[in-house]
Amino acid sequence: MSEIRVTKVEQGQTKIRNVPIAVTPEGFWCCPSPNVFQKSLKTQNTLNKPKTPLPTAQTPGQKKQTSVTEKRPASGAPKSGTVSDEKRGVSSDTPAVTASVPAERTPRSKTENVPKKVSIEFGEPGTSDFRVILLGKQGFTVKLNVHKNILVENSSSFANKISEQQPVFPCIEIDDCEDVEIYVETIGLMYCKELKQRLIKQSVSRVLRIIKVAEQLGFKSCMQSCLEYLEAVPWVGEEEEEKVVSSVRRLQSEGIGVTPVLKRVSSDISKPHKDTFSHILELVLKSNEERGRREMKSVVLKLLRENNCLPSSSDSVDSYNEIIYGSCRSCLDSMLILFKQAAEPEFSGNSIDSRDPVVKQMVLEADNLSWMLEILTDRQAADEFAVMWASQQELASLHTKLPIVSRHHLSCITSKLFVGIGKGELLPSKDTRNLLLQTWLQPLINDYSWLQHGCRSFDRKVVEEGIGRTILTLPLEEQQSILLSWLGSFLKSGDNCPNLQRAFEVWWRRTFVRPYAESGNSRPLNQVMTPKVTEH
Repeated sequence: MSEIRVTKVEQGQTKIRNVPIAVTPEGFWCCPSPNVFQKSLKTQNTLNKPKTPLPTAQTPGQKKQTSVTEKRPASGAPKSGTVSDEKRGVSSDTPAVTASVPAERTPRSKTENVPKKVSIEFGEPGTSDFRVILLGKQGFTVKLNVHKNILVENSSSFANKISEQQPVFPCIEIDDCEDVEIYVETIGLMYCKELKQRLIKQSVSRVLRIIKVAEQLGFKSCMQSCLEYLEAVPWVGEEEEEKVVSSVRRLQSEGIGVTPVLKRVSSDISKPHKDTFSHILELVLKSNEERGRREMKSVVLKLLRENNCLPSSSDSVDSYNEIIYGSCRSCLDSMLILFKQAAEPEFSGNSIDSRDPVVKQMVLEADNLSWMLEILTDRQAADEFAVMWASQQELASLHTKLPIVSRHHLSCITSKLFVGIGKGELLPSKDTRNLLLQTWLQPLINDYSWLQHGCRSFDRKVVEEGIGRTILTLPLEEQQSILLSWLGSFLKSGDNCPNLQRAFEVWWRRTFVRPYAESGNSRPLNQVMTPKVTEH
């Protein structure tokens, strides 16, 4: 391990800091520690800030010195086939690397306003034949003593600039360098044989910075090694994935292999999504394992909701909905067969072992239908489901023939439809809404007591509001027919029946109050409805 020495002189006070840098097996500096840049920039910012005079002044002769030295055993003997050890003049054990801060004494009054400049130098000027000067922001300068043939062999950008340059000026300046630290590391990587090994244990964000500088320098072997690293290392989080993909796609025009990296987020197979989604949906619908099924239903629903927020073609949306509706029809057909089987007189006399599989499959199919209804509602495509459910008269007629513990799952589906219509999430036709109420409202009333006490997800107020609003979307005559039928059930069952009082009040006012208000008759309703009594 070699050292960079940063010397800083300010107002009669000297501070020396030793900062370690890494050394390649070939015997040349490669990857300076980020500390040298971070600490130097921090020092520069501190120097540029105005300072208030201290109560006690130090004598010019006072000095404060701190030293921290880290040493790392050097690797094996240099094995570079490109640059000889004699030309470098730098051994693999103790390469001479220095960094200095120019010392200038100025009066105290001027140093408060004049910004300080920090200069760091790498390499041995006596053994190198070329210099690269990186001019960073805020006066931060790095001087690299390097070898011309190394730059020409590895960097097309340096090769072009050197070929255009006169021999008397063996120096290149890079102005406004945004990432000085990575520039130094990338140029140092030109001296390494195994670039990929140098990237091990680096963070993805740092490798992206390296590949950006390598692209600017035309350092293709480094770019390729970075791509191999990115292809193998995990990307943590969506933000990091987006950064990797955008950086790699920018390199597609460079003629290097970016396809292996991009294959992680894209597929060459044409139109795989429809078949893949159908397979995933089928696996979830047929699963009997409660926990895995519950968690994957939640995951698929969440991911489909995210897809709903993205712009997509109408063809892909229609194809997904078509797959879901195909599964809905399959579940309804299976449900009807199971209900017919359970409604047979001899079924109740069978053993529990023979009845349980049928009952469990009925519950599974009802849960599948409820989940797919939720998916279709999120996709604003559940109107056809309402049509399918309203036309299930045979299934509704079998409803009363089964025990409530087996049949109440159908009423949960009916409740969801009423809630969706009441919220405006479904917009079925008037005939569909009327048929839905005529077919499934009475079975729902029959199961209402069980739903309140045996179904944890059942929200009575929300369901009652949805039923009432659905009724009130119908013509007035049909509202009256349904509400009067409900009234008879409510007066018999009380809390075991949906409370549609609000809908009843709206219908009452539409029927008895509005006609008089529109005709200009200002008499109160009680005067219109109450007969006059004459005393004798």
